[in-house]
Amino acid sequence: MPIYVESVTQPSPQDRTDLAKIYADAPDWLLTPHASAEALIDTALADATLIAGRFNDRLLGAALLEKFADRWRLSHICVRKVTRGRGVARRLLDEARRLATEAGQPLHLAAPLDHLESQAMAARCQLPLERI
Repeated sequence: MPIYVESVTQPSPQDRTDLAKIYADAPDWLLTPHASAEALIDTALADATLIAGRFNDRLLGAALLEKFADRWRLSHICVRKVTRGRGVARRLLDEARRLATEAGQPLHLAAPLDHLESQAMAARCQLPLERI
């Protein structure tokens, strides 16, 4: 399943629907510090930090990729429940790592420090974990 990762800056109406479906499946802790999925999406679009994985013209997963002077930070990774387990999150992470490396920046994963799944992902990918 070829997942194409792209920066989302001007989403189509279908992209907006897909993003809403992606983050509708998100657990509450993943939306922090945003009040809702809609607020997260709107902020990410305004800040130009939203990246997404596309397959067959549909967005299946998304994340925020923030670019700081000393590091890049990947956070709020979410994949639609019906698509989980097919490598979409891994593709987002791999592409973020590739872009950060090209820019000469280390990539950090941001998540709640007490979240075991995020700790495991950071360890598997050998990425530093930052608190959201």
